[in-house]
Amino acid sequence: MRRTRLTLAGQVLVLQLVVMSGVLVVIAIISVRQSTETFQATRGSAMRSVAEYTSNVSVVRDQVDEVGATRALAPTVDRSLQLSGATTVAIADANGTIVASSDPQEVGTQAVLGDSRIQEGRGWSGDLTIDGARVVVAHAPVIGDEGTLLGFTIASQEYPRLWDRITDETTDLALFLGIGALAGGLGTWWVSHLLKRRTRGLGSAEIATLADHREALLHSIGEGVVAIDPSGRVTLLNDGARALLGLRDEVIGRPVQSLDLPDDVRSLLADHDDAHDEVVVVGDRVLVVNRRAARSHGRGIGSVTTMRDRTELVSLQNQLSSNLSISDTLRAQTHEFANRLHTISGLVELEEYDELAQLLGTLTRERAALDARIRDRVEDPAVAALLVAKSSAATEVAVRLTLHDAAHLPAVAPDLSADLTTVIGNLIDNAIDASRGQDPAQVEVTMGVVGRDVVVAVTDTGPGVPDDLRDSIFVRGFSTKPEVLGGRGIGLPLVRVIAARRGGRVDVVDPGQRGARFEVRVPLVSPIPRPATSGAPRP
Repeated sequence: MRRTRLTLAGQVLVLQLVVMSGVLVVIAIISVRQSTETFQATRGSAMRSVAEYTSNVSVVRDQVDEVGATRALAPTVDRSLQLSGATTVAIADANGTIVASSDPQEVGTQAVLGDSRIQEGRGWSGDLTIDGARVVVAHAPVIGDEGTLLGFTIASQEYPRLWDRITDETTDLALFLGIGALAGGLGTWWVSHLLKRRTRGLGSAEIATLADHREALLHSIGEGVVAIDPSGRVTLLNDGARALLGLRDEVIGRPVQSLDLPDDVRSLLADHDDAHDEVVVVGDRVLVVNRRAARSHGRGIGSVTTMRDRTELVSLQNQLSSNLSISDTLRAQTHEFANRLHTISGLVELEEYDELAQLLGTLTRERAALDARIRDRVEDPAVAALLVAKSSAATEVAVRLTLHDAAHLPAVAPDLSADLTTVIGNLIDNAIDASRGQDPAQVEVTMGVVGRDVVVAVTDTGPGVPDDLRDSIFVRGFSTKPEVLGGRGIGLPLVRVIAARRGGRVDVVDPGQRGARFEVRVPLVSPIPRPATSGAPRP
């Protein structure tokens, strides 16, 4: 038979009832102790008064040390007992032998003195245990005319039973405790009901298991997960997010604005509105971020942000875009060659052979001059091919692409060559788009090796980059172009990522005139010699 487990709400209810019962018991004990102390103080004073009154009666001083004093002192003892409410009133001689008492069985017995110093003539009051009962006792000396101790009087009263003290002395307190217990029980039931609704009726073990599974799940997935509360503090950060964001210190409970992250990343995490596939750059990583507002019962409780590392994917997308760009360039060249073939065909049909010869010479010289200029100054085959392709693409949109006279790039390692084609291709594409329609519409490329670095600069005659946007153009998908393959605003962030990954940097510098100038500097690992090629020798 399956054992029924208490829900967390039920456990809290039982625990609170036990705690409340314990509190009531403690209060009852304190109340009894207070009533005991009150009884000791009030009745101890009354017993002292009775003992002193009895010791000052003249018949007591005259008869206490006489033979047959019991009969003579009995009326005085009875009167003192009736006036005081004491349990017992007795008179003893100087030796401590009781000679008269309201309890006849005590006559002739020895008085229990405890730590009383009454036989030294000193009055005393306190607690004693007599015949197993706790009593409050007072002793008063009977002094003769010559100052000698003739005997002493005893007045005592038993403490009431515990139950009597609880019922008689604490009636009002018991009523108040009952009311408090009822109110506490109702409050406990309400809290347990509310807790049951909030915990979905789960037990503590089940909640602990869910929490353990949650932690295991969050820290096992590759994606980064960050939870932010409404006040902007981090409440959850899994291992994936810590690695993607490059956070090493403990950040749980810290405000987002205090984290060592770029401003745009902090703003993205702190915002509580929904966001879909936002692109951010953190260090040498390109992250795609999604954010959802978190709500409970219609109330906002913060936001949850997930992030994925898309550096390699963006690189592949950019290479695909570069391939498409090259395809567009080839299409542009095909279109250009088709136009020239139509022109040549027309001149042949018109038999304008002189014009035909002049046109062919011009075309040959222009292409040969462009190819030779690029071939002489750019020894890396991939970069040279890219410049030739981009030159044709620029010509198609009426933009003049030129290579600076001082430009010179040796052949470099294949991995660096691949990164340089990505960087130069993105920068030239952006420069062509910015220069299109301008007068003049021109893009100038310069490259070279400075010290141990490869430096590439692309200058355009476009509208330029405002100072307040010089950081934004590298982050968060910023773009002024329409939607393209791979998303918007990927090119410049990827340029920065490639430069950072190689230990370099990318800057927007003042071109000294209108337009913009982007300058990339990356370390040159080791130039490689250019292989020998057949054909005409280099001039």
